[in-house]
Amino acid sequence: MANTIKIQYYRSKIATPVKHKLVVKGLGFTRLNQIVEREDTPSIRGMVKAIPHLVRIVEEN
Repeated sequence: MANTIKIQYYRSKIATPVKHKLVVKGLGFTRLNQIVEREDTPSIRGMVKAIPHLVRIVEEN
C-alpha cells in the first residue's frame, strides 16, 4: 500500500480567499475538525502547504 497522510481541518475557511476555499474542498473536507486520509503525493503536500493556517498534518505513514 502507498504511503498515506492524515490531515485535520481545524480552522474555518470563512473570510479566506476563494482559492483557499477551493483547496479545502479539493482535499475533501466537508466540516470542521474532520480528519481525512490521503495518499502522500507532492500534489497533496502542495495543497497542505498552501493553507497551513487551516489544516494540520496529524499522522504520516
